Amino acid sequence: MKPLENTTIKDEWLKDAALQKLFDILGADGGEAMIAGGAVRNALMGSGSSDVDVCTTVLPDDVVERLEAAGEKAVPTGIDHGTVTAVIDGNTYEVTTLREDVETDGRHAVVKFGTDWIADANRRDLTINALYCDRDGQVFDPLDGIGDVEEKIVRFIGDPVQRIKEDSLRILRFFRFFAWYGSGRPDAAGLKACAANKMLLSGLSMERVWSELKQLLRAPDPGRAILWMRTTGILGGVIPETHKWGTDAIPGLLRFEQENDLPADPLFRIMGMVRPDADTMNAMSKRMTFSNAEMERMVDWAENPAPKPDTKTEELDKLLYQCSHQGILDSMRLEVIHLLNREDETGADAMLGLVKHAEGWEKPVFPVKGQDLIDNGVAPGPVMGEKLKTLETAWVESNFNLSKEELLKL
Repeated sequence: MKPLENTTIKDEWLKDAALQKLFDILGADGGEAMIAGGAVRNALMGSGSSDVDVCTTVLPDDVVERLEAAGEKAVPTGIDHGTVTAVIDGNTYEVTTLREDVETDGRHAVVKFGTDWIADANRRDLTINALYCDRDGQVFDPLDGIGDVEEKIVRFIGDPVQRIKEDSLRILRFFRFFAWYGSGRPDAAGLKACAANKMLLSGLSMERVWSELKQLLRAPDPGRAILWMRTTGILGGVIPETHKWGTDAIPGLLRFEQENDLPADPLFRIMGMVRPDADTMNAMSKRMTFSNAEMERMVDWAENPAPKPDTKTEELDKLLYQCSHQGILDSMRLEVIHLLNREDETGADAMLGLVKHAEGWEKPVFPVKGQDLIDNGVAPGPVMGEKLKTLETAWVESNFNLSKEELLKL
């Protein structure tokens, strides 16, 4: 495989001493090693660093032996498939031996190790991920990945249907990489193959599906990818809760995030596509294997609708104290978007004012403790609990102004 003329990566991460030490270890005794995939692609696109993955002709067991002989740590994270994690000076690198797929079942592959860089490139999913560079930054491009990087085309390597049948998760990866690196309309052949084989997604674990969707939804602007997933029926297949709700709110949601300097938020973006029903959100969260925190947020959003735009801040403070702060904030942000979609700019401005108030709100601390009541002759037990609730209600109704002394007089 010949290097490209006049195409060299000069990013600072390539000069890292730990990475260069890894090249020394793998390059001894005729071994070859190059950086592959995302780090090369991102460097060429000028889109920031990525995890540095290294490919080598050295066999996995020999990689472990070489690292340990050099006094470095080797973790056999996926050694059966050729991957060893090298830990050098606190830096971690995934080192994978060149390989070919011998047999696949749509989820897992039986691989054969080798020394053929072209064969290794051809087993990858997308042309923009089949790029390599050596320790000096010289780029190797066996499948015209650079052309697709420059044109912002996300394209399967070889036959799209064959690539998908090797691993059906590649359907979601196609849209994920389109969200991050594509432009215009998705590659026609790839889109057709994804639509025709979307039923294969049902054989994947939801952990893999949610992991891929989350990365897609973290893209700066996943709007076009979401639209094409909906058009092909793929979105409804993996998130059926979007069927009768739709994606009309997504363009406004993305504008709202940008105008208010909000980070890309996968859960907030899902909220823009599903109905706020607590039972539905609970079932969806379990099916999609959300974390406990993710499930709690989705349910809190569904259970805490936004107040009306003309709500006084004092009343909002009470709601924020008594209910879920994050749930109400998510609901109010989405309500701003819905009001703008209905061209109700007055209502949207008023709701946005409430959003800004809620963003800066801090939950006040109820000043009375159980010990305070004990000191005033109240015995521990149910009666004490009821008295504390009564005092807290009075404190909230005073807009949190009653002092500890005033409350105890009650």
